[in-house]
Amino acid sequence: MKITLITVGKTTFDFVKEGMAMYEKRIGRYLSYTRVEIPALSGTASLSPEEVKEKEGSLILKKIKEGDRLVLLDEKGQRYTSTAWASRLGRLMDTGCRSLVFVIGGAYGFSPKVREAAAEMLSLSDMTFSHQIIRLFFTEQLYRAMTILRGEPYHNE
Repeated sequence: MKITLITVGKTTFDFVKEGMAMYEKRIGRYLSYTRVEIPALSGTASLSPEEVKEKEGSLILKKIKEGDRLVLLDEKGQRYTSTAWASRLGRLMDTGCRSLVFVIGGAYGFSPKVREAAAEMLSLSDMTFSHQIIRLFFTEQLYRAMTILRGEPYHNE
């Protein structure tokens, strides 16, 4: 399976970059993983939040290929424990899903077109986190899921 993480805007915090790099290297032992950063829009001061979401949404949808299963990281998404999420990923792998694309949107969320294109939504917490921090949390949880699926000791219960 190939997993892609699409983010809107650059990762600016050094500690987030370092943590992501560490987990991405570890994830690479299990599956093909790529991160794609869509540049933040410039000149958006005169745009409404809906206009920003539409413009970002167009950029996101250009990165989605036929056959990709699109999953939005969204506060309204399905919540899982780490072990349940690992099981969900395992089922997707077992059913032949070849390309799973996760998206962390911009500050205003996702456009209706992106939401319509999504197969599902995932929430990592009931709490609200910055778009920078959630990148690191997602990457760590993806690594954790892979270790759970392999029965490795990273995850303790």
